[in-house]
Amino acid sequence: MLRALVFGIFALTASCAGAPPAAERPLEIVLPQEIATLDPRFSTRGHDVKTTRLVHAGLAGLDPDTLAPVPLVAQSWQFTSERTLAVELRPGVRFHSGRPLTASDVCATLRALADPKLGSPHRAVVRAIGSCEAQGDHRLQLTLATDRATLLTDLEVPILRADQAAAAPAPLGGLDGLGPYRITRASPAVVELEPADTGVWPRPRHALVVRSIRDENARALRLLGGRADIAPNALSPTLLPALEGRAGLTTRARSGANVSYLLFQNDRPPFDRVEVRRAVAQAIDREQIVRALLSGRAQTARGLLPHGHWAAPAAPTIQAFDPAPARAVLAGLPEVTLVTSTDRLRITVARALAQMLGDAGLQVRVVSLDFGVLLARLDSGDFEMATLQMPELTEPNLLAWFFHPRGVPGEGGEGKNRARYRDAEVGGWLDAAGKTRDQARRQALYSQVAERMQRDVPVVPLWHEDQVAVVSARAAGFSLSAEGRWLGVAALP
Repeated sequence: MLRALVFGIFALTASCAGAPPAAERPLEIVLPQEIATLDPRFSTRGHDVKTTRLVHAGLAGLDPDTLAPVPLVAQSWQFTSERTLAVELRPGVRFHSGRPLTASDVCATLRALADPKLGSPHRAVVRAIGSCEAQGDHRLQLTLATDRATLLTDLEVPILRADQAAAAPAPLGGLDGLGPYRITRASPAVVELEPADTGVWPRPRHALVVRSIRDENARALRLLGGRADIAPNALSPTLLPALEGRAGLTTRARSGANVSYLLFQNDRPPFDRVEVRRAVAQAIDREQIVRALLSGRAQTARGLLPHGHWAAPAAPTIQAFDPAPARAVLAGLPEVTLVTSTDRLRITVARALAQMLGDAGLQVRVVSLDFGVLLARLDSGDFEMATLQMPELTEPNLLAWFFHPRGVPGEGGEGKNRARYRDAEVGGWLDAAGKTRDQARRQALYSQVAERMQRDVPVVPLWHEDQVAVVSARAAGFSLSAEGRWLGVAALP
């Protein structure tokens, strides 16, 4: 089937002969999903965040390799006490409109994000900041209301103009930014960006288009026809060898700070029983899927945190492949449903998981849903199993967003605890790890969380996928970051 697919793509390449000369068109990124919002105050989905960070910038950025927070809009910072941070802004920074950035813009943005009336999902990130005091145009002081280990990483949230910080949601953009690009036209399927003369980056050389194309064949065809330049994590690994070297295309790859996992609805039978969840984990041969379906471009998960992460436990914290005891538990249970997105690779992976569980006696029906519909179903609890990914697992405090008891959707808290996992001790450990800046203490707390989740199996960590981009000759210098963001496109010659 793969050979037929590739042959068909090559046969159709001639249909793109009418593409404009490369020098006359913007660079183009192709994605499998549409953009839900270009408003950085409300963006949480991976592609939304990556696109908004081309337009907006925060006090801090993330080092592309270590993912440690580094000054960006801020020129420097210094803790003057355990709860007080003095920040010096980079001089001469202007918004895309030409308006100078001041400390008042920073404080207004942080206050707006923390205001429950705005309803930003990033409220939890800035809630610990008790006060922001402007001390002139280029200096400010942040004082924490409670201890917060992740303050510097939290400051990655984009800064807006003071008069726009609390404005109504702008899903198609329109908010003044500090990033390397500004939006000229936008829809959920196509976002057109032009280089910005202001902000904290040098002016990019090329304009940029971010285009959503749901069909994988069409994405590959657009690359081969010279109409697109970068496909970041947008093509099946098994297709990559056939594209390498064709029409000047090359593949760039590196290990990724993410985790793909199998999500259970822990409130719904049969997955309200830990022995069933554990048996499912034992029935999955993750290494075989990585080899066969991901072409080895992933690392089998030892837990939720990526290999080598400073907070990851030294020993594996998930069940090894062991189908015999799994079959004794799963055989005879009623058929269950596994929901996934409409992406071809995700459907293929879901079917492989269903086959393995079927071999262990549990019949599984795979249902693919539009990504927005999928997330809505997960938030409402209307599912039994699902495949999902944390695309930017950089700071381990993110685990609190997904597994703290107060984060169950629909129960009045903040978070996306879609597993409905309600271990109070885990919640306490996550809270403690989020408050102390003692890294050894944090590591010990996250190890306790991992050990308890190994016992309870609210989800099954599967693998950490490589960051992989197929690039054209024009974008050959595109550099990938560990969390998969696209800021490297701004530096292309």
